[in-house]
Amino acid sequence: MQWIHDPRQSIVDNLNNARHVASRHFKNKNKAYLKAKFEELETNSKIKNIRDLYRGINDFKRGYQHRTNIVKDDKGVLVADSHAILARWRNSFSQILNVHGVNDISQTEINTADPLVPEPSTSEVEMAIEKLKSHKSPGVDQIPAELIKVGGKTIVVRFINLLLLFGIRRNCLRSGKSRS
Repeated sequence: MQWIHDPRQSIVDNLNNARHVASRHFKNKNKAYLKAKFEELETNSKIKNIRDLYRGINDFKRGYQHRTNIVKDDKGVLVADSHAILARWRNSFSQILNVHGVNDISQTEINTADPLVPEPSTSEVEMAIEKLKSHKSPGVDQIPAELIKVGGKTIVVRFINLLLLFGIRRNCLRSGKSRS
């Protein structure tokens, strides 16, 4: 601020030189930042990381987006401090997620809209196996239909056991009760 009181040419030159050095410094920093961002976009493109690639492109399109983080606390006062905001979120989620008053969760019953399906009988499983089409590609289990058909009664019994086991576990998960 000395140049305001004493506008000599040497002081003005020093000020202009300092401005030029600062401007060059920030231009170089910006250039290095942009170069790193472009390299990141290039690597995302090469490794086929499409989501991050398009996020980076959209960031460049939109430019700088100022974000304001303001939250109301319990009393309704606006809070802008990052630590106070994190504390507010922590308190809010702990109130929501920490359930008080339920002593035994295994006793709680969860009702669903799904109707109860009766367990399949042996004849139903045998009929379903007979209806399997031959010479088709196997499903996600990679078991060909021909192998299931050749298995006979052994496969039928194993399928029924698997279906029953799966049904018991599914019903336990739905009702929230443990199997005793």
